[in-house]
Amino acid sequence: MTKPYQAPIVKKAFDILKAISRSREGLSISDLSKKLDIGKSTVHGIMAALEAQGAIIRDPVSKRFSSGPTLIELGRLTHERIDLKKIARPFLEELMETCEESVFLGIRNGDHATVIDIVESKKDFKITSPIGTSIPILAGAIGKVFLSQLPRSEATAFLEDKSLPRFTTNSITSKTTYLRELQRVRQNGYALDDEEYISGVRAVASPVGGFSEGLAAIWVVGFKAGLRSEKIDQLISLTCDASQKISRKLLK
Repeated sequence: MTKPYQAPIVKKAFDILKAISRSREGLSISDLSKKLDIGKSTVHGIMAALEAQGAIIRDPVSKRFSSGPTLIELGRLTHERIDLKKIARPFLEELMETCEESVFLGIRNGDHATVIDIVESKKDFKITSPIGTSIPILAGAIGKVFLSQLPRSEATAFLEDKSLPRFTTNSITSKTTYLRELQRVRQNGYALDDEEYISGVRAVASPVGGFSEGLAAIWVVGFKAGLRSEKIDQLISLTCDASQKISRKLLK
């Protein structure tokens, strides 16, 4: 079995960042070259790129490098996400056991929603997705939840230079209709996806408050055959209850 290709320069950059992060007094280019057995010119080039991005900073006197604000911020954001997952996990598991459908936890990343955790249904036939999957922000229930958290003026401005994609025959492609839908989500505290993103699939989503690093939400997804109207009504109540419990925990 062949090993996946690893870009040598990327590996070296990460080796440099790890070495700097572990050093209390910082490291110079010469220190790094000797420690990692990398040529000085290569180290210099990598350091210049990392410094330009704010990942490292250089002491003007000692010429030693230490972790920069960008690296520290990335670490903080990662820690926040870990806390969110840790707090949300038992509620996601409870929700899955009750509704028997797959439950997702995600955050907004620009024009996408990113799955950061999932509790899969125990059914043989279920909806699932790898952690880290990005979903277009204008897709289905999760996008409605995230955009509904914006003031109406911001949501309108966000949609101004965009066309609403037709993922399925049920997709909302009228901006006026979509904005009305966002208003309903604001008022009700949940969003529905009736085969709007994937044919034959329905979803219920609800926002999670108290996540200090942006917008978060949970959503339940299942096949249309198993999510008839009466079960959708039950899912709305269960999903909103779970999202509110997570929100209260985060706000403590």
